[in-house]
Amino acid sequence: MTDQLPEGWRQDVVAVAGEADCRDFPRTPVLSREAQDVPHIARGRVHADQVRQGLPWLYQFYRGNFLKLATSTRSELVMPASDERYGVVLNVQRGTEMRFECHIDSNPLTGLLFLTDHAPDTGGELVFAYDPNAASVAAVERDCTVIRPRAGLLIFFDGRRHPHYARALRSESDVRVVAVMNFYTESYPESTRPSELNRHLYGDA
Repeated sequence: MTDQLPEGWRQDVVAVAGEADCRDFPRTPVLSREAQDVPHIARGRVHADQVRQGLPWLYQFYRGNFLKLATSTRSELVMPASDERYGVVLNVQRGTEMRFECHIDSNPLTGLLFLTDHAPDTGGELVFAYDPNAASVAAVERDCTVIRPRAGLLIFFDGRRHPHYARALRSESDVRVVAVMNFYTESYPESTRPSELNRHLYGDA
C-alpha cells in the first residue's frame, strides 16, 4: 500500500509513535491467551484519538479505501467501529522487552497495516496458532504460521478462533509500528463486543 499512502507518511508515523503510551499492560479479560503465570505484557499503544489527530489520513483510509478492501474479503456488509475509541489504533514495540499479547479477537474482521520494515530474523513477526485451544506463547509457537512485518503490507483476518501474538524485537534500537483496525459485519455487529473489554480499557461498558 506504500504507493497509496501520502507523501511524508513515514515521518508522520515516527512522530506519532513517539507519543505512544508504553508500559506494562495487564492481560486482557476474555480475550487473553497468555499463560496463567503472565500477569502483564510490556507494549506501546497510540490511542484512537491520537491517531485521528496525528494521522488523519490513516483514519480516512480506515473509513474509506481500507473499508472497501475489507468488504471485498467478505460476502456481507462490513462496517467500521462506530465507537471512536477503538476503531483504529497503533501498536508500538521498542527494544527487546516489548511484544504484543497472545490473544484472540472479539471482532469478526481485523485489518493490520504494517508501518515499519523488519528484516528476516530480527523479530516483530505476527504469529498465528493453528490450534484454536493454544493458551500460551509456547503453545502458539508449536504449530503456527508467521507473517514478517513489511512497511505498507495490509492484511485482513478473522482472529476470533486462532490465538496470535507479536514476537519481541531482537535489537534494543529497533521500533515496530502497526495500525490495528477493527471491523464488524451484519452477522457479527459491534453490539457483540464484550462489555468486559470496554470496562477493562475505558472503565465503562
